[in-house]
Amino acid sequence: MKLIQIHSQPSWVIRNDDVALAVTRLGAHMAPVTFCRADRRPVQPYFISPWQNEGVRLSVPCLVPLRGDFFCVPFGANRAPYRGENHPPHGETAGSAWSLEDYRANQHTRSLRLRLQMHVRPGSITREFSVVQGHNVVYSCTEIEGFDGDAPFAHHAILRMPARERGLLISTSPFAFGMTYPGMFSNPAAREYQLLAPGATFKRLTRVPSLYRTKRYVDYSAFPRPAGFTDLVELFEKPSLHPSWVTAVNTDERWLWFALKNPSMMPGRVLWIENGGRHAPPWNGRVRCLGIEDGCMFFDRGIADSCRPNPISRWGIATCTRFGGKKPVVVPYIQGAANIPKGFGRVTDADFEPSEVTFRSATGRVRLPVCHEFLFNPSRVSAL
Repeated sequence: MKLIQIHSQPSWVIRNDDVALAVTRLGAHMAPVTFCRADRRPVQPYFISPWQNEGVRLSVPCLVPLRGDFFCVPFGANRAPYRGENHPPHGETAGSAWSLEDYRANQHTRSLRLRLQMHVRPGSITREFSVVQGHNVVYSCTEIEGFDGDAPFAHHAILRMPARERGLLISTSPFAFGMTYPGMFSNPAAREYQLLAPGATFKRLTRVPSLYRTKRYVDYSAFPRPAGFTDLVELFEKPSLHPSWVTAVNTDERWLWFALKNPSMMPGRVLWIENGGRHAPPWNGRVRCLGIEDGCMFFDRGIADSCRPNPISRWGIATCTRFGGKKPVVVPYIQGAANIPKGFGRVTDADFEPSEVTFRSATGRVRLPVCHEFLFNPSRVSAL
């Protein structure tokens, strides 16, 4: 496995007939990813930051390769030390150099395994990315050993937005409630602007409370809109033995992206809506993307606020995880994509059959081979 320079970052690449994915050495960010390689319309859903190849110097390590999907522990900005620990934004995992541990390939499955030693809080973490013949899916499995103590964690997928307003339609499995960021997420003094009211709860993405009396609610189930703002909301779920799902339908390019998680392990889903609302470098008012960030966390407020009592943990929903002990913490996650017929529209529901998922809209359905059992038994994919 040789490193290849892709959008200014040395990266490893694995592929089969259906999926090709690149993973950066710095931060293990996953992108570009091409799904549906055998189709007439390959799908590339992920965002890659526009400052790649510009030679800019950035003080926040995770911003250097920013793209696709990456794993964060501790998740968040880590504004305050926690028990003497000062972690970089989104943790060492998101901006440190990873090493190649293994690459395996057989007739059906190809897997890339990376490792990182953590130093702020000692521990080791491995990430394995697998593609399976016949599946337009990336199966990722993250194992955290050591790292003793509590911390928030999350995947940090970032999708590119289409140019046309409301061209990206978001749907999720049912959630208990949602909340806007508990404070000012975007500071005008830093040339950042937000649309949503702070600390407000809601039951559906089509009716999220805003700051403005003239437009009290915003539909944040369709993007991009409105321009000039950046916001953060989180959706919270109760424990379940069934997969939690989220989909994004691009109606212009006619593709569907999806992610699946175990909600008992990852009860939070953050949506980071970036639509030209940040004007300081390197953002420069030009960035349009949607973060869909699944994990166990209290927004992006970092390890101290996530591990101490907060409004969400007081309602009985976990915002951090206990690491350490005799066994590693294992986090499986699934992301995939499919082409959809013209007029398919918004996903209304998902049906799970053995090793298969069907996404339904008002006008049709898309059936896909997906080993969703992997979410509750991570060894399942390696056995295919």
